[in-house]
Amino acid sequence: MILYPAIDLKDGNCVRLLRGDMEAATVFGTDPAAQARAFQDAGAEWLHLVDLNGAFEGKPVNAAAVEAILAATDIPTQLGGGIRDMATIESWLDRGLTRVILGTVAVENPDLVREAADAFPGRIAVGIDARAGKVATRGWATETDVNATDLARRFQDVGVAAIIYTDIDRDGAMGGPNIHATEALARAVTIPVIASGGVSSLADLKALDDTKVIAGAISGRALYDGALDLRQALAALA
Repeated sequence: MILYPAIDLKDGNCVRLLRGDMEAATVFGTDPAAQARAFQDAGAEWLHLVDLNGAFEGKPVNAAAVEAILAATDIPTQLGGGIRDMATIESWLDRGLTRVILGTVAVENPDLVREAADAFPGRIAVGIDARAGKVATRGWATETDVNATDLARRFQDVGVAAIIYTDIDRDGAMGGPNIHATEALARAVTIPVIASGGVSSLADLKALDDTKVIAGAISGRALYDGALDLRQALAALA
């Protein structure tokens, strides 16, 4: 199971939100590139980036910070937030991202996901963010009646590289991930599923790994708070 350290970008800074609330942002650093290098130096195999402003505005906002991270590191990197058309997908992949994450458009324009997955095999992930099993879009501000598992199944055979499943109520709350829901989703599809939201201890990582069906886990606040030591966590997973 791969551990993805998260760098959430708001106004050019590294932040963490509590349950997706932009007003409840804690700034953990003002140099995202330095943070990315620190994660790489600790042994991270991947980086997970989110353009929080972009998720709300529907277009890239923290591009300068993302480009600085790409320039400062040489490990695979994935980015989500505000990527909603083919031109933006192509632009980011051309600039060195390994993978782009499509969330809102997976609900609003699923044909774009299929088109992008066909054009860029292995480089498109779907972000499914849910409250009580129902998907939320546009920076988690818009509630839908779409079931998370049903949405995942729509992309079963289109070549999507991964599904990133976030339990919004767990995100940033340091209370542990929703293992039951994440495992159920992973068992419902053959696409690799990455757990996000609340991953905050070695015990959480072990519980996710023990399911034998979850391909990865994203952690942010716990790494910044010191509740989870990245080197120790990577060693435990290895």
